[in-house]
Amino acid sequence: MSADGTAAAQHVLQAIDGIAPDGVRGRERTKARLMRAAYEVFAEVGLDGASVEAICERAGFTRGAFYSNFSTKEELFFELVRAVTDRKLEAVSQRVDGLRAQDAALTPNELVQSVLDGTVEGLFDVVLMSEIRLRAMRDDETARAYLAWASSLIDRVQRMIESLVTSYGLRLRLPARDVARLVLTVWEDALITAAIERIDDDEHRRKILPIVFNDLARTSEDDAGHWQ
Repeated sequence: MSADGTAAAQHVLQAIDGIAPDGVRGRERTKARLMRAAYEVFAEVGLDGASVEAICERAGFTRGAFYSNFSTKEELFFELVRAVTDRKLEAVSQRVDGLRAQDAALTPNELVQSVLDGTVEGLFDVVLMSEIRLRAMRDDETARAYLAWASSLIDRVQRMIESLVTSYGLRLRLPARDVARLVLTVWEDALITAAIERIDDDEHRRKILPIVFNDLARTSEDDAGHWQ
């Protein structure tokens, strides 16, 4: 595993461990162990190739323990995605708060670069999310779960963008929610492209996202019609 892959895997495991910190027992600890086992199995054989039995065996639990916490492996998967997403967005939020505390005068480009410094991605994320999207196209229940997760993600990113707009006196060319959707779409496309082309995803994102954000936001001090 590459250094980037190791960092991304560590990020996921830390997110899972955050569900049941040391000392916590009972159902939350069982859920965290099942999610950690599922992450390992998913990474090895993919979502479709993973079975409830394999996850239970890896975690050291019975099927009864699994079904007392999750109705399906897809539900477990989305719980895992939510935990990882929450951790990543919390890291970004902390960077945004830190930037505001510094009261630094940053251009939209510099702002995006500074926020990106706090993010971690990996090939595992890209492959599994591609699998779940494909399944969502074919299965109504998976589609509903995916859309609910995606909507909550957009909500979080929208609030961060609104916070940046207020703190830095930015003006957006589109409503904040539309900007959030566009940024997430470009982010996702950059990750997929990097995975297919076998290039560094971090470098690719750093080239693409600032360009997009520069076209969507300008500082209140800019001359009318001049975009940073």
